[in-house]
Order: sequence, then structure tokens, then C-alpha cells
Amino acid sequence: MTTRKRSPKLSRWYTLSRLTASETAVERGIDNTPPPELVANLRLLARGLDRVRRLLGEPLEISSGYRCPALNVAVAGAARSQHTEGFAVDFACPRFGTPVEVARAIAASDIDFDTVLLEYGRWVHLSFTPEPRRRLLTIYDGAEGYLDGIVDEARRRVA
Repeated sequence: MTTRKRSPKLSRWYTLSRLTASETAVERGIDNTPPPELVANLRLLARGLDRVRRLLGEPLEISSGYRCPALNVAVAGAARSQHTEGFAVDFACPRFGTPVEVARAIAASDIDFDTVLLEYGRWVHLSFTPEPRRRLLTIYDGAEGYLDGIVDEARRRVA
């Protein structure tokens, strides 16, 4: 009988394996294990995600959490991505509402986040850092760039 090693629990709802899971890493044979010095960042992230889950009242569907440098390159992530530091996740919560509704709910809360970024109207990038900025951004088009605030696509400026 083989004993399965349990993933360290970082918070009430999140384990290390949940915040490091990646289909791309598995497909490409990339070891996405974070170095020990980043586990504290992932714990901060997990505790922030617990607050978001309580706020929304529904489980979060995380599509991307921690990314080692090789995985970040493989998914064409930003060179200085907060994902590589263990501070960020991309997620949706369809049982709560659309990504715009999720982003607005977090923005209106008293949760001390660093960044809420509505990405392409399809998911929310959320980060927690030791010095939270409560930054709100939206992106729909790489050429257009980032817009300040949480902007519904129907209301965005057309150049």
C-alpha cells in the first residue's frame, strides 16, 4: 500500500498543491514546486483567498496560481508577474456572477488586496502582498492597454 503525501494546508480552503496546480506544467513536464522562501507569500495569498471566498459565498475556480519561471515563460506571463512570487491567482466564480461582478464585489469590500485586474472580461487576476495598494485595473485589448478601475466592456472607451 502506497501512502499519499498530503499537501501542506495554507489556509482554511487552500493547500499548496491547489495554488501550484497547472495543466501546462504537467503537459510540458515542468516542476512547478515553489522554493521554500515563497511559501510565506502563498500563505498570505491563501488567507486573502479565504476572505474572498467568504465574501462571495461560493468556491473560486482557480485557473492559475504560483508559476515557476519556466512555467511563466511557457504561458507567456509578464516578466515581473506576481504569480512568480506567489502573490497572485487568476480565477472565476461563476456561481457568484460574471468576472465583472466578482471584481466589483471585491473592490467594494474591505478586503486588503494588492491588485484586482479584470482580464479580458473572462477572469479576475487577484493579488495579496504585505503592502496592499487596492489597485483596480481592467484590460480587454493588449493594444489598448490597462484601464483604471473595473470597467464593463460595454462601457469602455472606444478609440
